[in-house]
Amino acid sequence: MTTKRRAAGEGGRAYQRKDGRWQANYSISSTSGKRLRRSVYGLTQAEVVAKLKQAIAAVDNGTASSAGRETVAEYLAGWLERKAPSVRPRTADSYRLIVQHHLIPAWGRLQLRKLAPENVERLYADLRRRGYSSKSIANVHGLAHEAFQQAARWRRIPLNPVDLVDPPRVERREMQALTPEQARAVLAAVAGDPLEALYRLALSSGIRQGELLALRWGAVDLVAGTVRIVATLEQRRNHAPVIAEPKTASSRRKIDLGETTVEALRKHRTAEIEGALAAGRSYKLDGFVFSRPDGRPLSESIVRKSWLRIRTQVGAENVRFHDLRHSCASLHLTMGVHPKLVQELLGHADIAITLRTYSHVLPGMHRQAARAMDELLAGESANP
Repeated sequence: MTTKRRAAGEGGRAYQRKDGRWQANYSISSTSGKRLRRSVYGLTQAEVVAKLKQAIAAVDNGTASSAGRETVAEYLAGWLERKAPSVRPRTADSYRLIVQHHLIPAWGRLQLRKLAPENVERLYADLRRRGYSSKSIANVHGLAHEAFQQAARWRRIPLNPVDLVDPPRVERREMQALTPEQARAVLAAVAGDPLEALYRLALSSGIRQGELLALRWGAVDLVAGTVRIVATLEQRRNHAPVIAEPKTASSRRKIDLGETTVEALRKHRTAEIEGALAAGRSYKLDGFVFSRPDGRPLSESIVRKSWLRIRTQVGAENVRFHDLRHSCASLHLTMGVHPKLVQELLGHADIAITLRTYSHVLPGMHRQAARAMDELLAGESANP
């Protein structure tokens, strides 16, 4: 209980308690938007007034900690709400899954300010016991670090507890790429297949799967032999597919095509027009290069089923459809194509990404360059 004795001139916010101490209340917004009640205490009226002014100033300049009794679940709900609009929808979905399936069950009831490194380590140990891969745990670590780093910047917590825990060590997945013989076998296996042009385009240009599925005829110039990558198809769980911006600014690019790929696209275009005429009014005229019988874009599952059949046929069971992109890059580099050109072909933001990803191909390129230099110098000495 409290008495009714209040500090003069303070708008009734400071008052003396029954135990003789003075108290003042104020409120602050939590990350989730809730108004949290905070209090300051002191032995004298002047002490509490000073503390109250200091607290209100901290609220005004944004340096106040609003954690109080705010739980981890409440904080993460607000963080997700603010974070989701700044990332791609599919990324936002993955964030929500990690928060809902891992972070909230483990830490949701904890007060945000009481989250400790020990809690983080226990979660990682539990995930390992349940059979989660190092990569999956690293994804949890990355999201948790980002979320609570924001809490530290906002002064919700004094420091980020995830900073004090070593991230899981992720072994780099060995690159899977088709050999030249396997690549030729794939093209032989898809000859006459409705998706022959898709496989030829994927293998020869390294276009990402989402970019292939979003490709429209308006971005294809069969006379000049080029395609422009201007969009990607994003497919989310329990959502209709959507056309989105490419992965990065450098993903917007124009790609030159070989004659065999152009010819495959011409045949594909003819077959598609015939199919549209046969379908009549039921055909959706959205202009997708690779579409279903009704004109809608292909789904990832359709491509996946097709590729599972093809890869089994050619004895490449460990190669994913995405690895056709890696195969394209590896084959180009093996043939001596400059890494800068391969970077532009793949739409990497930086050549360092290309060199790091395909470092296993570089030793062979070095040997090839050394032999070429020997031949050049031998020719110069023979013809002074």
